[in-house]
Amino acid sequence: MKKIGFLLLMCVGLTASAQDDMTQKSIDGLLQMAQGQIVALANAFDDSQMDWRPAPGIRSTGETILHVAASNYYLAMKLGFPPPEGVDIMTMEAITGRENILKAYNQSTAFVREKMMDIDPGSLNEEVDLGFAKMNRLSALLVVLEHTGEHKGQLIAYARSNGVVPPWSQPQ
Repeated sequence: MKKIGFLLLMCVGLTASAQDDMTQKSIDGLLQMAQGQIVALANAFDDSQMDWRPAPGIRSTGETILHVAASNYYLAMKLGFPPPEGVDIMTMEAITGRENILKAYNQSTAFVREKMMDIDPGSLNEEVDLGFAKMNRLSALLVVLEHTGEHKGQLIAYARSNGVVPPWSQPQ
C-alpha cells in the first residue's frame, strides 16, 4: 500500500511539473510560429516596401518589425532580463536595410524566447510591473505573444496594400 501511495504522489508531482513546463513550451511554440510568419512577410516585401507606410506619421514596414524587436527586449527587461550589451531599444526603429532589420528582429526573438524559458514555472503567478499594467508573469508572457500577433496582422495589412501575398496564403 505504501508503494502505491508513493507512486501516486510521484505521478501527481510529475504531472504538475510537466504542466508548468507545458505552459511555457506552448506559448513558445505559438510565439515561434508568429515570429516566423513576420520573417516570412519581411522577406516577401521588396526593399522599397520596407520603407512603405500607409500614411504620414504611421510606422513603416521596417519600423513595425523593429518596434516588435524593441518590445521583445522591453518586455523581457520587465521580467528581469536586461537587454544584451549594445542593444538600445530607444533607437532600434532607426535601423535601416532589410538585412539589418531582420538581424535585429531575429536576435530579439531568440532573446525573448530564451528568457521566457528561463523563468521558473513556480514564479508564473508573481506580479510584474510592465509600466503600462501590473500583471502576473504568465500574463506578461502572453503579452509578448499577443503583441507579436497584433503586429503580424498589421504587416499582413501592409502586405495586402502593396500587392504582396503572405507566403503561407499562396496557392500550393
